[in-house]
Amino acid sequence: MAELERGERLQIMLNSEELSAVEDFRFHKRMPSRAAAVRELLRRGLLSEGFMSADAGARSQDFGVLSSNGEGNESAG
Repeated sequence: MAELERGERLQIMLNSEELSAVEDFRFHKRMPSRAAAVRELLRRGLLSEGFMSADAGARSQDFGVLSSNGEGNESAG
């Protein structure tokens, strides 16, 4: 399997209840690490909001959370 490059570090602080929820998810899904669990939770959250929808053949540089005009992809409501 190809090695993934992760050049950016993101640190977050969680209270005990939040950490417990991440750990419960991690162990329920048999994830190898907290970082993997957090990445999966982020992926699922972004997907549920439509941020992870991309056309077939789209390149990484063509896809982002913010649109090209600098506004978010959130719908008004």
